[in-house]
Amino acid sequence: MKKVTFLHTSDWQLGMTRWFLDGEAQARFEQDRLAAISRLGEIAVEYNCEFIVVAGDVFEHNSLSPRTFGRAQEVLKKLPVDVYLLPGNHDPLTADSMLRNAAELPNVHLIETHDPFVVLPGVELVGAPLTSKHSVVDLVAASLAGLEPQAEGHVRIGVGHGQAESRGGDANIDLAVVELALSERKIDYLALGDTHSSEQVGDSGKVWFSGSPETTDFYDRASLGGGESNSGNALVVTVDEATVDVREVPVGAWTFEALIFDVNSRSDIDSFLAALDAYPDKSRTVVKYALRGTLGIEDLRYLERNLEQREPVFAALFERKRLMSLMVEPTSDELLNLEVTGYARNAMHELLEHKEDERAADALRLLFRFAQEAAS
Repeated sequence: MKKVTFLHTSDWQLGMTRWFLDGEAQARFEQDRLAAISRLGEIAVEYNCEFIVVAGDVFEHNSLSPRTFGRAQEVLKKLPVDVYLLPGNHDPLTADSMLRNAAELPNVHLIETHDPFVVLPGVELVGAPLTSKHSVVDLVAASLAGLEPQAEGHVRIGVGHGQAESRGGDANIDLAVVELALSERKIDYLALGDTHSSEQVGDSGKVWFSGSPETTDFYDRASLGGGESNSGNALVVTVDEATVDVREVPVGAWTFEALIFDVNSRSDIDSFLAALDAYPDKSRTVVKYALRGTLGIEDLRYLERNLEQREPVFAALFERKRLMSLMVEPTSDELLNLEVTGYARNAMHELLEHKEDERAADALRLLFRFAQEAAS
């Protein structure tokens, strides 16, 4: 029985930039994305993988700078096994495709057509390359349409890029067609790219998104797993004529997380700050946060001072402005210490006697804000 082990990866998107990273952090992010590719080579050796399949989006786009492309080539040519690149929606096989230049390296091969081809004795790949950024047909189904069931002692691996039909997206993939092809042994495994988190699709255990080897977007802790929840991996896949074994192996070094905290007291602020302090590698951590609640002016200043101290330590630490809902609620002492006189001060005392009333509380907040602005 033929058995083969290979490394399934995708969505390297070399050349990606993130608007929230400054120059120093962006340079580190770019270098670590290249380091993740080198790590894939180490994993291939560690797990005795015979080749690497990249299921689309090797590059962020087809117009990389010479520096970025040159560095990518240096990393690719040092990989210890052959690498098979599928064009994705970010780097489709157009006239200006940089994948053709990458495939000039002796260990790098471009999947250019739907035709199956031999990579090892008894092992074939069949791909569904994108030739434009958007596809109106199911390219995976097209790559499977003309295939015959395999002979005994052979293994065939499909490679595609896009979203399963039930998930939406630009390049829809009909899982029913895929599952039928698997049951008929037209293919034994489908390696997918596009989703940046590692995950199985369908019920066969033979269709997987590898996810990006380095984190690219936010995991939303507040929504119990929303966003990019399982990125930074590669898949070691062992396939024979009857079974598929898939192992997730960690690769990436970066963390992107979105937080929401309720802060209504000094202790709430300290809990939020403790959550920030708990990140182990802050130079490779990006946190966007939303704070909800009401604070007195002194507590607000305490929060601002502590955030100001932490911001330079993180790769990026910034507000989710759309979700921020933090109000200033002055204490009675803070109000009494305001430099207001005459009618305004008399009105303030009267409002303080009724501050449990929401309208009085609103008036006090407004008075406090005006007095602060006048004093600044």
